[in-house]
Amino acid sequence: MVFRKLPGVSASGMGLRLSQKFVFLLFLSGLVTLCFGALFFLPDSVRLKRIFLSKTETQPVTVGSGSGSENDALDHSKRPKVPERARAVPAARGETSTKLKSLSRRPAASREAPEERPAGGGRAQEERTASRSRTESASAGATSSDRGASSDTFSYDRFKGCLLKPPLGRDTGRPSDPETNERREKVKEMMKFSWDNYKRYAWGKNELRPLTRNGHIGNMFGGLRGASIIDSLDTLYIMGLTEEYNDAKEWVQTSLDLNSNGEASLFEVNIRYVGGLLAAYYLTGEEMYKNKVLELGEKLLPAFNTPTGIPRGVINLGSSGTSWSWGWASAGSSILAEFGTLHLEFVHLSELSGNPVYTEKVMNIRKLLNKIEKPHGLYPNFLSPVSGNWVQHHVSIGGLGDSFYEYLIKSYLMSDKTDGEAKKMYYGAMEAIEANLVQKSPGGLTYMAEWRGGILDHKMGHLACFSGGMIGIGADDGAPEKRQHFLDLAAEITHTCHESYTRSATKLGPEAFRFDGGGEATATRLSDRYYILRPEVIESYMYMWRLTHDPKYREWGWEAVEALEQHCRVESGFSGIRDVYTMTASHDNMQQSFFLSETLKYLYLLFSDDDLLPLEDWVFNTEAHPLPVIRRSCAQDEATQDKTSSE
Repeated sequence: MVFRKLPGVSASGMGLRLSQKFVFLLFLSGLVTLCFGALFFLPDSVRLKRIFLSKTETQPVTVGSGSGSENDALDHSKRPKVPERARAVPAARGETSTKLKSLSRRPAASREAPEERPAGGGRAQEERTASRSRTESASAGATSSDRGASSDTFSYDRFKGCLLKPPLGRDTGRPSDPETNERREKVKEMMKFSWDNYKRYAWGKNELRPLTRNGHIGNMFGGLRGASIIDSLDTLYIMGLTEEYNDAKEWVQTSLDLNSNGEASLFEVNIRYVGGLLAAYYLTGEEMYKNKVLELGEKLLPAFNTPTGIPRGVINLGSSGTSWSWGWASAGSSILAEFGTLHLEFVHLSELSGNPVYTEKVMNIRKLLNKIEKPHGLYPNFLSPVSGNWVQHHVSIGGLGDSFYEYLIKSYLMSDKTDGEAKKMYYGAMEAIEANLVQKSPGGLTYMAEWRGGILDHKMGHLACFSGGMIGIGADDGAPEKRQHFLDLAAEITHTCHESYTRSATKLGPEAFRFDGGGEATATRLSDRYYILRPEVIESYMYMWRLTHDPKYREWGWEAVEALEQHCRVESGFSGIRDVYTMTASHDNMQQSFFLSETLKYLYLLFSDDDLLPLEDWVFNTEAHPLPVIRRSCAQDEATQDKTSSE
């Protein structure tokens, strides 16, 4: 196309012909566009992107553990932390816990939508990314065949070399006494019967409903499946049920989907799934278990994104990582037995991943608990994750408090007795418990009362019966003048819990029993008469047998086996019963996963030799999953030897 001269303007005044000027402008605009676009590919282009991109594009936000000035400067809609007065604390939705008493008895509440929740990105995302990269690095260098791994990388071979005894003993713990061995074989048969029916009617579901012969999922585990499978892995393994164990292992490898987006109990997922996978890895060395548990561990970290670092009880396991408190928990508080029952598993997550963040999270909990004032030296059950203060002064060694104390002494033992802070906290708590909660009934029974703002409630829950074993394993490391006293106290508590069994028609213990109104070690309320296959009394029998070898503990354990067979065994599994005081059984139609993980495992260990999972090498988490004692000096020596031999 030919351009004409503009009227009244000479060619020399234009400087360039119109065609030349058009080409020049076209070239110039192209150059500017190219340079502008290149800015988006440069490392320092983030600020320009923020200026020119649409405001609807989400920008990364750093999530802190508190409300710093930088966060305060953010727009309120992007603020990672919301003051408690501005946050509507939603109720937990769906299934309730069967480990903590109050969670198992309170009706599920509908969930209210909160005004805001902390974002799932920011620091939580950074922690997950860092953990994932370190996990991949650790996995690459920590296979069982890698004998030359560096000292800062977990080596399964090094770990095995630090055990004092083989995990399964000289002969898988087989007792020399024929009668005891026969009883052990009976427990093994009960496990196989429970497992076979679970596999037949509820495979892949969380638990078996033995009366209706179907599976139960619930939503306590946030969409995770196979709770009975994960809980059974180590029990099947130590019992030598090889075919059953291999089926469970294959399911974990091919069907355990951790990419759920549901609302889970942090406590239950930790003790059952994390604990179960950790135990399976340490017993077998299968890398698959380690990879799975480290992936799951990352999903739990956002629960700690609170102003105090005290985690909330419910967490979304999906990418959002949002968390909130149980709807029934007073003033949106966190529960002592929940945030206090993470230490064992999280320390091992750091061991396997090489990522210190897990240990840092649980050590921060201790730091806060040591800082705040404790009424009469006691630890109340409700703590605000926002203010870091106690919400109400209710103290219990049973539901809501129980495993916090258990994890103090077990953290000390798991550290190869180097964790002095855990030891100090445990014995300090025991002193306060003895001064305020330990009572003697008119009939001579020793029990643990509950404390409500200085007023004693003279009842003891079945869950509190674990304390006989706990006090027993802590006896040797107390003050020398109190060691026998602690062992005697452990025996007295265990005796009282046995009495709660023998004083019922079924010879199984109620959910709670009282020591007032003329009755002792019996449930006086209809709502306390049920038994849901709980393990705590049998747990104390097992520990007291190993500590004293008094034959009565094995006899008491056998009484429990006979009662379970008579009243809880049905055609297609085992079921809890609604009233232990009547011989006409009314079953609850639920074979709890902890029956496979705890009740039957503790019975099997009770009738086995002490070298099956010896207490010198192993501690059991509160779901009875064995975790090894961490011997750092031994591991360092092994690493040095590995390095020397490789050179």
